[in-house]
Amino acid sequence: MKIKLKEILENKNITVYALSKKTGITQNNLGRLVKGETISIRYDNLEAICKELNITPNDIFEIE
Repeated sequence: MKIKLKEILENKNITVYALSKKTGITQNNLGRLVKGETISIRYDNLEAICKELNITPNDIFEIE
């Protein structure tokens, strides 16, 4: 499964730093998500990202 958060942030012209400040998720955790270096994501973090970016989990994940 691929996490497309990097592409979404680029398309919306939002930095990891800005998303971190708006969601309360640490830059380290968001950075791992953007780089695809994580094996799990907490539901509350997923919800915060989706709400802030006005997207759904389907927009973030892609099955390869």
